[in-house]
Amino acid sequence: MKIAKLFLCLISCYMLGACSKWIDVKPTDRLSEELLFSDRDGFLKALNGVYIEMANRSLYGQEMSAGTIDVLAQYYYIPDSRHRYREHTVFDYLDDFPKSTFDNVWSKVYELIANCNVILEHCDAAPSEFLPAPYYGIVKGETLALRAMLHLDMLRLFGPIWSEANKSVISIPYVAQTGFEVSPLLSAEEIMQHIIVDLTMALSLLESTDPIRTEGVRHTNNPTGSNELYYRQYRLNYYAAKALLARTYLWQGDKASALEQAEALLAEVQVPGAEIFPFVTFAAATHAERPDRMFSTEVMFALYDVNRVNMFNALFAAALNPFLRLSFNGGNTNESRVIELYDDANDYRRRIWQNVTSGTETTLTNLKYQDIPDANTPGRYMIPLIRISEVLLIAAECSPTLQEGIAYLNQVRTSRNCFDVVPTDDATLKAAITREFRKEVIGEGQQFYYFKRNAMQVVPNNGALVGTKTMVLNNYVVPLPDSEVSQRNDLN
Repeated sequence: MKIAKLFLCLISCYMLGACSKWIDVKPTDRLSEELLFSDRDGFLKALNGVYIEMANRSLYGQEMSAGTIDVLAQYYYIPDSRHRYREHTVFDYLDDFPKSTFDNVWSKVYELIANCNVILEHCDAAPSEFLPAPYYGIVKGETLALRAMLHLDMLRLFGPIWSEANKSVISIPYVAQTGFEVSPLLSAEEIMQHIIVDLTMALSLLESTDPIRTEGVRHTNNPTGSNELYYRQYRLNYYAAKALLARTYLWQGDKASALEQAEALLAEVQVPGAEIFPFVTFAAATHAERPDRMFSTEVMFALYDVNRVNMFNALFAAALNPFLRLSFNGGNTNESRVIELYDDANDYRRRIWQNVTSGTETTLTNLKYQDIPDANTPGRYMIPLIRISEVLLIAAECSPTLQEGIAYLNQVRTSRNCFDVVPTDDATLKAAITREFRKEVIGEGQQFYYFKRNAMQVVPNNGALVGTKTMVLNNYVVPLPDSEVSQRNDLN
């Protein structure tokens, strides 16, 4: 991958680091880099710049969360050819709009990977007085974990469905150094090996330095100084990196390793009375004025975006033209798709679906990311990327016995105010896990990857209010962008 520009953030950080000024820094401009990385603040600002840009609308601020990736997962009713996401929902990857979408994703992700590599290069070269403990372990650990996560998502999107036959398929580059050279395309198996190495090293660095293990998430301002080591939910912290490693192992079908990571994590963060990521309470989930639609206490890693309302306005607002909205129906109050997805009317998750009146029309609307303009609204600026329920569902899927799997599954359902279920065999357990996962991660860009990992050939039907359609397995693999292919003689 050739990176022409490197953006690093030189900013004043307010609480969680709002960005007010960006400068262009060429990778060869050693003087500028040396000035940036001449002290602890420079490292923290550079890392903060990566987090901020991850919330770009091309990435997790829209298309890689609630937009394109969820459209691919067939969440929404899109029967009309005039809808802007029509080509995405029918997997017409050669149409101009999908091609542009995925080209932007690819370019932006690898730009951020380049940023991570510059930070890592200077971490290794930095004298201790430039980046003292615990900051060395935190900065380097988070950056390694971010590099791994970004590569994993590129593999999950552009790589093959994992299998013994497909793991040798040439997929994407793993870029682990700075420079302008075109990195070679590697097999899916080689990419996974690099990801696991990065995450393992990240965990070894964060294990003894991340204050989340001793102080919790600290979702409050530091009363005596800066917030550099506070608000740990908005950083790829130790626990989130461990969850990411479990997600990684499960992608390659290593259920034993995925379960090992998941159970070790749950044992540490679910200590009764001292939970690090406690389940949302009834009062918070059902609050009349400020409902916690994010289930924010359970989120292990999220981006912080003060402009998150723009995503809601662009995708879900009732006032949008029907051919622009993502909806469960044709722009009316029909709840057939909601009823099919949620098997318990008392489910907290169902509350994101409300009928909203705009002008003279009333329409069922997804309010998960609606802005509630109150400083006390939980998770108001949160875009969740990893949550504790995913870890429980990984444990449910990977458990050696049916009874253990059911117990993990019902932990999730109980936390959502749902009745317990009792699957009678492994197949019905897996079907129940699939249903719960769909409800958990709507708007978070994970369901398409779940379908792909399981090579599911029956998926929800975008062209009907209820029911399913057949999925062609080749549709799970997005072609490499033209901008990447054009650089490679072996692909032309």
